Amino acid sequence: MTNNGSEDGSEGMTYADAGVDIEASEAATAALVAQIGGGSGDYAGLLDIGDRYLGLATDGVGTKLLVAEALEDYSTVGIDCIAMNANDLVAAGVRPVAFVDYLAVDEPDERFAEQVGQGLNAGADEADIELVGGETAVMPEVINGLDLAGTCAGLADKDALFPGEAEPRDALVGFASSGIHSNGLTLARKTATSDGEYTDEWDGDEYDTVGEALLEPTRLYTYLLDDLRAAETNAAAHVTGGGWTNLERMGEFHYVVEDAFEPQPIFDFIQSNGGVSDEEMHKTFNMGTGFVAAVPEANAEELAESTDGKIIGYVEEGEGVSIRGLEL
Repeated sequence: MTNNGSEDGSEGMTYADAGVDIEASEAATAALVAQIGGGSGDYAGLLDIGDRYLGLATDGVGTKLLVAEALEDYSTVGIDCIAMNANDLVAAGVRPVAFVDYLAVDEPDERFAEQVGQGLNAGADEADIELVGGETAVMPEVINGLDLAGTCAGLADKDALFPGEAEPRDALVGFASSGIHSNGLTLARKTATSDGEYTDEWDGDEYDTVGEALLEPTRLYTYLLDDLRAAETNAAAHVTGGGWTNLERMGEFHYVVEDAFEPQPIFDFIQSNGGVSDEEMHKTFNMGTGFVAAVPEANAEELAESTDGKIIGYVEEGEGVSIRGLEL
């Protein structure tokens, strides 16, 4: 990625320009949390239930649903919904076990409801969790189209949780994303439709249309949990909203990323169409790497070899994230 802005020297399109201000969103979330309190945990709410922890994570699919609507294809968004929640539990060291969905619509439609169900079933099978029901709400004065969200529950023995904070000299082991996942779609959609349509032909063999590239389902990382525990993982990061700044959720250190996975072509497409700067891309999207674990240096190579991961960098004293010549 070498684009530092638009040709006229301006900053290019940003996530805030597209309608999502990450700093404002974080401030609003902090205000809510300050009022309600709740169980401990970063990626997941953790409740002490005696000899184990109950972990809970809630998330949705976001504006990726608008791409599905444009293509009239909702068959994969259920996978996204499960992955966005289950992956957060894995980042805490919690094994996902069950999922409940919430589908809100302006009017009932058997066609898209069936497709959403197909995706939920596919995601549950891949994550090896149970679908335990859900709710479909018809709210024509509140919802325009549909919204899909859900809650994933998981369990972890007291000694199975990751400590939650990296240590200096830890190695960073990364795992590739499948593409854009379900974050940053507001910006991605704006750039994709700035001079085209979702139905435009995709320049490559992977997809037929631009919309299909944007709909590539979020990758599930539940298969990693046993290997992460065996490697004595100190902390993990699910690279979602906020892009690579998610690594800072592993503690106040300097995260040096030297060999991240290459971004998929969808990111080049977004950056080129929107004149988006390198920094904005890395603060918004996963840029090819969807999950990162901070593990003791001595265990990193074995973790990478036993999975499909690779050592992408290391942790040191300091602050921020260094990646591809950027300081985030």
